[in-house]
Amino acid sequence: MLVLSRQRDETIMIGDDVEITVVDIRGDKVRLGITAPTRIPVHRKEVYDAIKRENAAAADVKPEDIPAAAGRAREERAVGQVI
Repeated sequence: MLVLSRQRDETIMIGDDVEITVVDIRGDKVRLGITAPTRIPVHRKEVYDAIKRENAAAADVKPEDIPAAAGRAREERAVGQVI
């Protein structure tokens, strides 16, 4: 891990396309501004981990599970329409 020190309004470059700027520092919280091309997804770590878990769970679906999941989705839509 590379550890860098930055002050407010200072920037770190990752490659040619990703720019991370220290926007604000308040107590033990640091606000970062991230500029990156839209082709590069940027997520908080906990969101990234949740996406990975969901993708892994979706990849584990067996073909025989699909009709049951489709039925549940239809039921959920029907319940949502009634409200």
